[in-house]
Amino acid sequence: MTHRPFLMWPDKRLRTAVDPVEAVTDDTRAIWDEMIEAMDAMPGVGLAAVQLGIMQRLAVVDCSDARGQAVRLANPEILHASVEYREHEEASPNLPGLSAGFKRPRAVTVRFLNVEGEVEERDFIGLWATSVQHQIDHLNGRMYFDNLSKVKRDMLLKKAKKAMQ
Repeated sequence: MTHRPFLMWPDKRLRTAVDPVEAVTDDTRAIWDEMIEAMDAMPGVGLAAVQLGIMQRLAVVDCSDARGQAVRLANPEILHASVEYREHEEASPNLPGLSAGFKRPRAVTVRFLNVEGEVEERDFIGLWATSVQHQIDHLNGRMYFDNLSKVKRDMLLKKAKKAMQ
């Protein structure tokens, strides 16, 4: 199976909040499988459907060392975020070759529809929490560089434009 190509920044779809999923179906599960293939091919620790041009509120995360532990999320929402932060370097296949470090909450509690279509609440800690937050940003039409100061964001985007020429 091959996955759809990644959208490249500044594609407007990357700046669009996507629609919620009404129900988890076999089509939804097939999209998650495609997303996991794309995530593993990067290699990365998470992916939002919109990154492949699929305008649905779907995400996958797998921060395990062994891989094969992907959590499939439909309509994820953060219910609680820790007051403690952790710094991490983040990047995106939609803006290849660039990254930036910043802080996000170290732990989050997320509500989502799981692979069975049931509502689940789960705590994510460390890199798992960072990845989930990163994917939810994508689903809301935000990219990681939106979390940077204006000066750092402008510098990063200037580098991106230069690299694209």
